[in-house]
Amino acid sequence: MGWFRKAAPTEPLAITMTGVKLGDRLLVIGAGDPRLIAALATKSGLTGRASVVDADSARVSRAAAAIEREGALAEPVSAPWSALPYDSGSFDIAVIRDVLPAMAHDERSRVLLEVFRVLRAGGRVIVIDQAPRGGIAGFMGERATDPSYGEEGAAGALSSAGFVATRVLAEGDGMRFVEGAKRAIKGS
Repeated sequence: MGWFRKAAPTEPLAITMTGVKLGDRLLVIGAGDPRLIAALATKSGLTGRASVVDADSARVSRAAAAIEREGALAEPVSAPWSALPYDSGSFDIAVIRDVLPAMAHDERSRVLLEVFRVLRAGGRVIVIDQAPRGGIAGFMGERATDPSYGEEGAAGALSSAGFVATRVLAEGDGMRFVEGAKRAIKGS
């Protein structure tokens, strides 16, 4: 008999922070993290729907193969992020992973307006960006970021696109999680 109980294995922070649950209709913008996409698709399950969109068809192909190896079901689509091939209100939740910081302001606005369109009323968007690093590591490993993304970052961009209740949920594991919601329609 051991002195300490073994803790149950926990899921990665990125999966917990998105809040994806069984039956959710999930849209992932950016196919750069296939393991995250596979894990989120598994969370939405067979009763949900998981779609991943990336503008780079080679990245979509690589992600599709990796997602399949993980045993998850997801619909990979190569399309411009500012012209998503879905009907309005098709998704409950959208996850945008490391896509927005490098975009110019106009392009970022078009992408977020398109995400806003495909989310249902009351739907949520979670933006996962790399957290700013301090010290020499921040100076040496700085990624190209559009200056207009600025201090407000994803929260400001989401608010500008019409999302409400935008807020930084957390920072951890080198990531910053920002959430916004599409206003629910009154009376429904």
